[in-house]
Amino acid sequence: MKETILAPLFKCIEAVLELFVPLVVADIIDNGIAGGDKSRVIVMCILLIGLGLTGLAFSITAQFFAARAATGFSKTVGNALFKHIQSLSYSDLDEMGISTLMTRMTSDLNQVQTGVNMTLRLLLRSPFIVFGAMIMAFTIDVSSALIFAVAIPVLSAVVLGIMLAGMPLYGKVRAGLDRLLRRTRENLSGARVIRAFCIEESEIGKFRRENEQLTKEQKKAGRISALMNPLTFVLINLAIILLIYNGAVLVDNGTLTQGQVVALYNYMSQILVELIKFAGLIITVTKAAACAKRVQSVLDGGEGMRGGTETAGFAGYKYAVEFRHVDMRYRGASENSLTDIDFAAKRGSVVGIIGGTGSGKSTLVNMIPRFYDAAAGDVYINGINVKDYTLGALRGLIGVVPQKAVLFKGTIRENMHWRDESADDAEIYRALETAQAGDIIAKKEKGLDCMITQGGGNFSGGQKQRLTIARALVGSPEILILDDSSSALDFATDAALRKALRELKNTTVFIVSQRTSSIMHADKIIVLDDGHAVGIGTHSELLESCAVYREIYDSQFRKEGGEAV
Repeated sequence: MKETILAPLFKCIEAVLELFVPLVVADIIDNGIAGGDKSRVIVMCILLIGLGLTGLAFSITAQFFAARAATGFSKTVGNALFKHIQSLSYSDLDEMGISTLMTRMTSDLNQVQTGVNMTLRLLLRSPFIVFGAMIMAFTIDVSSALIFAVAIPVLSAVVLGIMLAGMPLYGKVRAGLDRLLRRTRENLSGARVIRAFCIEESEIGKFRRENEQLTKEQKKAGRISALMNPLTFVLINLAIILLIYNGAVLVDNGTLTQGQVVALYNYMSQILVELIKFAGLIITVTKAAACAKRVQSVLDGGEGMRGGTETAGFAGYKYAVEFRHVDMRYRGASENSLTDIDFAAKRGSVVGIIGGTGSGKSTLVNMIPRFYDAAAGDVYINGINVKDYTLGALRGLIGVVPQKAVLFKGTIRENMHWRDESADDAEIYRALETAQAGDIIAKKEKGLDCMITQGGGNFSGGQKQRLTIARALVGSPEILILDDSSSALDFATDAALRKALRELKNTTVFIVSQRTSSIMHADKIIVLDDGHAVGIGTHSELLESCAVYREIYDSQFRKEGGEAV
């Protein structure tokens, strides 16, 4: 807080010292040089040097405080922005887009920081110099000062007009940058897919078109901004011509001295320099304001997830998870993704979820840790509505393995500590063995201290899936959700994994899979079709009663003599 006061204060003190410089120069000309007083010239020159050095000290101090204030502001807003993003629901993230949020966190925030820095340094100093120079001109000669009084409002109108015209254009530029970043992100993350389909040229063309569109928008905004300096130079130079002409007439009449005319010229030059600085400030502030508006839209946007007050369910409650006539609809969608889902999973049981692509399997399990809220009906864990739990307590009960295996840069041990930082190596190794990932560690020279590159690029797809399963098992969650997380595993490893999971007596396991072999031994199987539960039961029951399940099973197992093998 103090930096935001001290920075402009020291800049204004520097400006005051700068306003005395033309008077000292006038005294040197009129009293020193014209009067032949060398000692006065020396004294005044020493005074000029003193004013310059003192002003430099104040300027450096002001810039120091301005930099501290700007970086402090950026840090505070950045922390708040990151915290807010972390609190956003999946629906909010889907709506805003990851690339947009990345731009807000990086480029936009840096632009705002620059704008704050420049504002603290120049927003008060430049107008102070401009109006201070005009006032000092009035103390020298009123008729000459009237030129200042006319020039300054005209210049101010030009600057304001360019600012108002440029601000919306810079907003469009930032939106174009969002689109280009989204395109770049998609291409980088999907580089292998693009090359597999040999569509590099097509993607390059799309990128070029979006880049050209962004360039056009930048040029349009740049043309408006580019008018600033020429217009201010023309107006100031016209004012200087009038000032010199008027000064020459007054000197010829004996009304003004040569030193006073030079002082007036210096004041006009100061105004020119400050207006050029102010023009640059306006451009920077215009960009910063557009970026700040975008950052604010993120802070104001998103409903987030508000947790309740419960930290634990009913001890010994029969059902670990209950869906009571649940409907789910994504934000902006016209139809439900899930409709009237009603089932209960006993504590320690294994629940399989199967269905065609887009049937709502991932949507269903994402409602258990409350990544999405129900549009109708309720989800209960240990007899308590998930909305009544605190988010920390709710998700502390659940281990989630998403469809896409995600590992973070760092050691294997650091990744394993994500669910439980206090877990010792013995617990980590137990989780790795259950996830059939013990051989991965055994083959690594550094064991748990083996480094994982960004995104787990130094591990295969199957290895990443097993490590993410192990990470979810650390801390012994009450509920384990495997969202099609064994798709990259061979059948033998998948079978060994399922056998190990069944031995987790106190953990309720949800297995989402496209393979009937992965869920056929589950205690309960839920068959989804177009968001509806068309069958709930055991494998044998569903083969008899559910046509959708039987069709999936038959498509995956060859029949010989009428019997599925």
